[in-house]
Amino acid sequence: MASERKFVAENVRRVLLKEYLMKEVSRAGFGGLDVQRTPMGTRVILTTERPGLVIGRRGQTIKNLTLAIEEKFGFENPQIEVQEVANASLNAQIMAEKLAFSLERGWHFRRAGHSTVRRIMDAGARGCHIIIAGKLTGQRHRTEKFKEGYIKFCGEPKINFIDHGYAVAKLKMGVIGVTVEIMRPDAKLPAEISVVGKTEAAALLPDLFATPVKAEGIVSAPTSVKGGVQ
Repeated sequence: MASERKFVAENVRRVLLKEYLMKEVSRAGFGGLDVQRTPMGTRVILTTERPGLVIGRRGQTIKNLTLAIEEKFGFENPQIEVQEVANASLNAQIMAEKLAFSLERGWHFRRAGHSTVRRIMDAGARGCHIIIAGKLTGQRHRTEKFKEGYIKFCGEPKINFIDHGYAVAKLKMGVIGVTVEIMRPDAKLPAEISVVGKTEAAALLPDLFATPVKAEGIVSAPTSVKGGVQ
């Protein structure tokens, strides 16, 4: 039981750290967080759209973040590594925050949803699914969905190929939840996987089918022959 509580406490601490960094680096475009334990301490890999804003002038901003992570969350010797997002239009978290920001600026939810879907698909994604839920047009709660291309909702393809992002838009009517799911361009669906024969597989992967070479110095014992020579 003690180990289970330890795992739960560690996960809670990481979720709190993610929420803290999402708030602190919102201007830079928070794209994801990965926390790794190393022999020297803790490595915090922060993915953003604009790394310069996270680093700050003469690295002062990232120093403050490092100090806050160590003091508030108790991570041992944290080292922050800032990475730039290769394509912001394919990052679900960044697109969810942009969509939430558009709603806060007064965009109609249909215009904002269709515009986000078009931007994601134009970037090369295989599929996109957006859910906007809350008091969209009145006092009554509504849920609107925008979908295009392929999307997987369960199974191994969802775990391997779906990027998930969530953000909240704060309006006068109330808060609106924005969920964005993106299927990456390199995703390969089960129906697209073809099984080749042994000959073709040997041509494609010769190393796997190479005959093992016998070690030198090992001489096989002569086989015994029953009966005499006639």
